[in-house]
This record gives sequence, structure tokens and C-alpha cells, in this order.
Amino acid sequence: MKHNVGSGDKIFRIILGLIIAALGIYYKSWWGTLAIIPFFTAAVSWCPLYLPFGLTTCKTEKESA
Repeated sequence: MKHNVGSGDKIFRIILGLIIAALGIYYKSWWGTLAIIPFFTAAVSWCPLYLPFGLTTCKTEKESA
């Protein structure tokens, strides 16, 4: 599995996951469990929604040189 989630995107996903989880706890709703999705994609550095569009937020070898 090739990584397609960069470091800035990971930080955004973790913050988004925290917000979703906090709102789920605050409103006592099962919707807070959806925070698993951004946490998982940040942890594995891979987002399945990026595949059909060929997107990546990772730096490539050429960009870092």
C-alpha cells in the first residue's frame, strides 16, 4: 500500500478526528464513532478516496530535491 497522506494532511485529520469525537461525546451521539475514519487514515498514511483521483499529499523525491 503506497502512502498518499502527507504530514500536513495527517495533522488536519487528527484534529478533525478529535473534533468529531469531542462533539460525539458532548452530544452523546454515536456519530462520534466516525472519528475512527480520520484517525485510521492518519495512522496508516493512506486514504482510499485519493486513489480514483490520483491525489497525494506526500512529498515526492523530486519535490524534496
